[in-house]
Amino acid sequence: PFTIATWNINSVRLRMPIVERLLKERAPDVLCLQETKVPDELFPEKAFRKAGYEHILFHGQKGYHGVATVARRPIELVEKRRFCEIDDSRHLSVRVQAGGKSVLVHNFYVPAGGDEPDPEINRKFRHKLDFVYEMNSVPA
Repeated sequence: PFTIATWNINSVRLRMPIVERLLKERAPDVLCLQETKVPDELFPEKAFRKAGYEHILFHGQKGYHGVATVARRPIELVEKRRFCEIDDSRHLSVRVQAGGKSVLVHNFYVPAGGDEPDPEINRKFRHKLDFVYEMNSVPA
């Protein structure tokens, strides 16, 4: 079977030993990470390659947000989309071959939205709603 794992990691560099264990024990074909919190130039590619995940794409920034998709088989970048006219590294889509078919994988880091679920008084929640609305327009 073809497997995809996804994980809001909250700092890929901090949790790399746990990631390595996951990759060894579960061996997903594709791993999608959110909230990587690392600029592209500091992404720990070497550790993923050592674990057998040679195919790596990421969309990051320093200290906040960020997504990464790593795979044991070739992946092709489709898009790094901006949402709500903000370039905050929350999306990455790739194409991977599985079972003789081309599979489109979207990796999203959706805004949390804050504590108050009211867009009139909470701008973070308004941003989340706008983000999800735009997500629905992404081609599948």
